[in-house]
Amino acid sequence: MTKFDTTNIKGVLVPILTPVDADENIDIPKLKWMTRHVIDGGIDGILAFGSNSEFYMFSDDEMLEATQAILDEAKGQVPVYFGIGHIRTKQAIALAKRAAKLDIEAISVLQPMFIQPTETALYHHFKAIAEAVPDTKMLLYSNPGRTGYTMSDDLIVNLAHDVDNIVGIKESSGNVTKLEELVRRTQDIDFKAFAGKDTIVFPGLAIGAAGAVCSTANMYTELVCGIYDKFQAGDLAGALADQFKLNPIRNSQDAASFPAATKDMANLMGMDVGPSVLPTEATTGPVLEKNEASHA
Repeated sequence: MTKFDTTNIKGVLVPILTPVDADENIDIPKLKWMTRHVIDGGIDGILAFGSNSEFYMFSDDEMLEATQAILDEAKGQVPVYFGIGHIRTKQAIALAKRAAKLDIEAISVLQPMFIQPTETALYHHFKAIAEAVPDTKMLLYSNPGRTGYTMSDDLIVNLAHDVDNIVGIKESSGNVTKLEELVRRTQDIDFKAFAGKDTIVFPGLAIGAAGAVCSTANMYTELVCGIYDKFQAGDLAGALADQFKLNPIRNSQDAASFPAATKDMANLMGMDVGPSVLPTEATTGPVLEKNEASHA
């Protein structure tokens, strides 16, 4: 069993949008507004610089400063997680060490993009990062759709058992069987598996996931959190109804390019989070017109 307290690692986590101004500088006042918005909506945790937070667009200094702003606004009301997506192990370790100095709940580390390391190399990569910050909890982040390859169940389960501070995973394939297997094979330890796709929050909870990480919770916080809250209260029909209400909203984003869809949706709803960072551009044409009608 892990020596770490994982009591707070549960529920709906939001990969919070990173508002920017016209010059693509992070808009700190607006980021604090976003933080208050999702907390008031009932969010269980905030992931700074997840995929929809555009982590790949910002420097380490920018991300750390923005995360501190989130922490300042959150004031301990909800746990805050920090995403790391560096390809190079050395850079990921350096950022993890800096992030560990903040009052965060855990770091979340994405599998390396663009390259495709062997499973042995991936094991060494994640283990090295975790061991560089031994007093900080770490979640694995599996996103085969964006990185181009899948991490095997064996790799994830071995890391969960072998490395004390690897305490969970965000599994974003949308494959319920894979998520279920990770839950099944880590029942003997305190390991928190999260559904990383908004459309499978309810199925994930049904097979024992600790919660979900949902980009739509930026805009529809109460609806997404309702799935988790109602499920925990035993209102399975209500939880499923909320999931069914959410699915068309999430699926409407698929026609737009990643990661513009979430910011576009937020801006359509009047949240004024600024543009996506170039070279990502805002959605235009029929896709935008269809979503304007959906969210008017």
